[in-house]
Parts: sequence; C-alpha cells; structure tokens
Amino acid sequence: MPDQLPETLVALRERTREAARQAARDWTAASLQGLDDVQRKARTDAVRALSRSAGLYGLTQAPDTGALALLVARETLALEGVGHWSGWFGAEAGLLADVAEPLRSSHLLPLLAGDKRSGFAFTEPSGMPRPTWARVEGDTLVITGRKSYVTQGAQADFLVALVDIEGQGPAMVVIDTDTPGVRIERRFESLDGSHHAAFVFDAARVPRHHALGAPGAGRSQAIHKISGVRRAVAADCVGTIGWILDQLAGTLRKPRRDGPLAESDRIRLRFGHLRIQAYAARSVVYRTARLVDSGDPAVNESIAAKVFASEVAHEVIDSAIQLTGGEALVVGHPLEATVRRLRASRLVEGESDVLRVNVARGFLDLDKGRL
Repeated sequence: MPDQLPETLVALRERTREAARQAARDWTAASLQGLDDVQRKARTDAVRALSRSAGLYGLTQAPDTGALALLVARETLALEGVGHWSGWFGAEAGLLADVAEPLRSSHLLPLLAGDKRSGFAFTEPSGMPRPTWARVEGDTLVITGRKSYVTQGAQADFLVALVDIEGQGPAMVVIDTDTPGVRIERRFESLDGSHHAAFVFDAARVPRHHALGAPGAGRSQAIHKISGVRRAVAADCVGTIGWILDQLAGTLRKPRRDGPLAESDRIRLRFGHLRIQAYAARSVVYRTARLVDSGDPAVNESIAAKVFASEVAHEVIDSAIQLTGGEALVVGHPLEATVRRLRASRLVEGESDVLRVNVARGFLDLDKGRL
C-alpha cells in the first residue's frame, strides 16, 4: 500500500477516524438537508471540540508537523465524508511563522488563538497593466493595486499579499483590512459554497516592517505557501475518492429485480478502472508527502499530486453519478453535494492545464522535478 505508516501515524489515523465518525453520526443528516448560520456554527464548535480531544486541531499550528501526518489526518477525514467541514484544524501560522515583534504579538498570536482571521492575497485580475506594487516612503509602504480572489477575504482581519516593492522586488506584506485605502470591491460565492472577496488597494499606507522575509523573496515564499495548499487539496481529493468508491460499491451491491449491478462484467470493468486510478492517485500523493518530509521542496511534485488527484477525483465522481443514475443529481444526495465541491479542486491554486505548463517549464528551463 502507498501508506506503510509508522505506529504514531497509525494511531493518528485511528483517532481521526473515531472523531470523524462521531461527527458524522451527529451531523450528517442535518448537513445534507442544509444548515442555517446558527446550525453551521454549532457544527463547527462540535467539530472543533472533537478535533481537540483527538489531538488534531493543533497539527496545522505545530511547526514540526510533517507533511505525511497532515496527509493522514486530512485523507482520513475526507474518507469519512466530513473533511470539508469547518473546525477540524486551527489556523496555520503560514508565512507568519518566523515573524518577530511587533508582528508576532499584533498578528501571529491572535491568529493562532482564533482572535484574528487572515486571507492569502496572491491572484491578480487579468489584464492589469501592473501587478500590485508599493513605493517606499521612509518607514511606510504605499500600496496600490488589486487582488481578485481572496478566499474568506470578507471575514479577514488582515491579508498576507504579494506586493512588488519598488527597488526591492516582490515581498509578502501584511495588510490590515481596516487600513485606509483598502476596500472590498466584490464579494462572491463559488460553486462549492466557499466565499471569496476581491480587494482594491488605493495608496494604502502600511508599516515597512509588515514586509515579511528578505527583499525580493516574496514569490518564493508564496510558492511555498501555495505548495502546502496544493498538497492539502490532493489529500482531500484522495480521501474523497475513497469515500465515493465506498458509496458506489454500496449502490452496485443493492438488490435489483434483474440482479445487482455489481454482477455485470461491464460495470465491474468500470469500477475496477476507478479503483486502479484511486490507487495511483494515493501513491502519488503519499510519495510527495514523503519527499517534503525528507527536506525536498517538492514544488513540481506537489503540482503533479494536486493535478492528478483532482482529475482522478473528477473522473470518479462523474462515473459514480453516471452509474448511480438520476437520483444522484437530486439536491441533498451525497454525490450531488460532492460533485459541486470537487469541481473547484481543478481550479484552486492553479488551473490544471496552467500547472501542466508550469511542470514542463520547471524541468525544461530549470531542470527541476522528478518522475
């Protein structure tokens, strides 16, 4: 099997599975019917309590948590059908992990405590003549530009944004959303139910010490952050693939007047193909996590894992709906909700074909990446 886990991660998987199944027993029926804001908050609070008791909540906050441990936890939650519910993991330090004072007290610690929320502002609107930039005025950065797709941006207290600083190059900069000159241009919801915002920066004045890391290092910092998100997407995809195949197997085994669908060789051929694809996707994702834990940045490998896992997930959910029939498209059916959520996985943190070009560029131009 792709996992071959040490005892500590086997134990983590068992704790995660137990917490996930308890959450599913308590909330799955209501979740399929649709939750209002009060119910959604109650579910998040319940999930957070289960996560803390299972030792999951702090995994994303501990600096020594390995990529394989995060994969095991995320895959297991998705395999039980609850990985997309809020509350399983605490806010990540991310690019603020090594900040000094005063940012440590003003932003990092409140973020980890849940008192502040952040947004990652990287994507620019197409057709912009110049990416978001800043001029330096003494100890101040004066920032001008736009960011078009900030997930949970409308709820964020601050953004960590890629900004091109004149004379220095790109940097990740902490921008408080209540800063004069910062405004939300648009709020929108995507197919999977997630919420986003587009921001405008109109000569927003930010302390110069809000720039993170060495001058010019912003893009590499952003890529490191994005690579982690890509691996998280891949982990959710491979877990969800397993969940879908379990659902589909139950459907295929159901008694019918002319016999269960599972008795048909034609159906077995298709189901067998899906399981082979699932095995390959898990293998890719697990190998990538191990590369990261060995100290390899695995930028191109993380791209490959995300692209392959998300496209296999799309094939699996599409085939599962086709084999289940029209009932799978009825609002409230587990597969109907899943197809809406999974569709975004082939776009988030890079559209699949763009990422394919990036992998090719990484090898042909920079000799990066492996098979």
